[in-house]
Amino acid sequence: MNNSFIIAGREYADNARTKGFWINLLMFPIILVASIKVPQLLEEKAIPTRDYILIDQSGELGDVVQLAVDRQYAAKVAEALSSYYMANAKGGVGNEIDLEKMPSGGLDGMMSDFLEQDPGALDSLMQPGAIDSAVAMMQFGLNDDAPEFVAPRRPFSKVDVPTGIISATELGTMDSGEIVSRLRPYLLGDKYLTTDENKLFAVIIIPQGAAAQVKRGGAAGMMQQLDEKDGVQFWAKNLADMSLSRAISSALNEHLRTNEYQRLGVDEEIVSQVKSTQMLFTSFDPSKDEGEEKVSMADTIRQFAPLGFVYMMWIAIFTVVNMLLNNTIEEKSNRIIEVLLSSATPWEIMSGKLIGIAGVGMTMMVGWVLSMIGVLMYMAGPQVEWAATLLEVISNSGLLPLFGLYYLCGYLIYSGLFLAIGSLCSTIKESQNFMGTATVILMVPLMTMVFVARDPNGTLAQVLTWIPLYTPFVMMNRAAADPPAFDMWGSAILMLVTIVTMLWVSSRIFRIGILRTGQPPKLVELFKSLTQSLKNQ
Repeated sequence: MNNSFIIAGREYADNARTKGFWINLLMFPIILVASIKVPQLLEEKAIPTRDYILIDQSGELGDVVQLAVDRQYAAKVAEALSSYYMANAKGGVGNEIDLEKMPSGGLDGMMSDFLEQDPGALDSLMQPGAIDSAVAMMQFGLNDDAPEFVAPRRPFSKVDVPTGIISATELGTMDSGEIVSRLRPYLLGDKYLTTDENKLFAVIIIPQGAAAQVKRGGAAGMMQQLDEKDGVQFWAKNLADMSLSRAISSALNEHLRTNEYQRLGVDEEIVSQVKSTQMLFTSFDPSKDEGEEKVSMADTIRQFAPLGFVYMMWIAIFTVVNMLLNNTIEEKSNRIIEVLLSSATPWEIMSGKLIGIAGVGMTMMVGWVLSMIGVLMYMAGPQVEWAATLLEVISNSGLLPLFGLYYLCGYLIYSGLFLAIGSLCSTIKESQNFMGTATVILMVPLMTMVFVARDPNGTLAQVLTWIPLYTPFVMMNRAAADPPAFDMWGSAILMLVTIVTMLWVSSRIFRIGILRTGQPPKLVELFKSLTQSLKNQ
């Protein structure tokens, strides 16, 4: 067994000294910070204010569309003001956000609920000087060294159609098809309306009579035959960003319903009161202590926190078992394995490789976890409101020990498989046929982890739990949902039996294939050799 530890030390040192290992170790915190900061920077600076053209031939709905765009920006300003105050308030309010009492949707969810009840609540922020007044009212509660508030940029800006493209007299009567034909090069980015070469993002056309193109519910609505070109048209090449189209569609529908109430003689004040009326609806978790059962944002984060561990585990296992495979094939092709066999048994070589690469993997995982904790401590605050709770979950929920245990079990299962593949092949090219199948098998936990998180005790989760190749990933994913004790202990026993069996079978294959040259054996030939090896024991 002493030889095994000598080989393990050699494997660990050879891999830990490589530049790739340290790059891999250092890239994780960089990627983690980038995944948090880059979207914020893209939202604030990289995405330019996008231009749109609004052509209202009806003379009725243009103001409704423009108001929807302005309210969308006002909501963004309100969120920025809230974050600014919490980050710079006296007494460190920004560091004391109690996510246990915050609704599960967070600040964004609270803002959405608020605007749903009263869409016009933020209209005051659209008035000239309103933002400066709001910041001035905050000053008494801010730190003396609070930075100046910078209002977010408008995501969308209305531009006029140049008269050289469509004259003012043509705009009111021109067919929508002809309008789009003239503006199509600008929508496609072949031409630019402004000198700064800012692409035209969208064109909204409201034809005459568009207000009468109403789809009604019920059987009568199903019999309606409407032409889409007679209604409001939204033309845009970018199909991924639907924020503008959704805001406009929602505002037009709200305007339509208000007009319908007025047509039916319903008082507007009564309508407003009815719209702002909501049934009290609260989610509770029966597993929490009495008096604290209300579901909060912290609970939502805890529920989905294992997803990050599953993804990290998958990357780590895939990385280290490939490392093990490549090392085995390289030593076999360079005849190093023959030198090792002169002073150690095949089992000692195999176990030494397993221990050495396991050490590399554990070093990598410890580095990743420590860097993740450091990044979360640095990022925790009102702009990344979930970071503090995720840090608390990692520290106190017991997920870290489970993560280490399931990572080790997953490594032992897959390392035996990949080590056997490496012993049968003389080159990386030869291993590709085996690797393809193994990679497909390893992809299943990634493809199903979101579904398992949503229903951790459902049929899919329970079935995958009892497949040993997937047990480490699935049980890690179910950890926050308190799976039944039978699933935990039963799957753990099955997993341990699988590990022992996998390593035992792999050791036999390793001994058969480690000195083999030429083409890798076929499955039938391998089975016969393995059976003969067992008979000779």
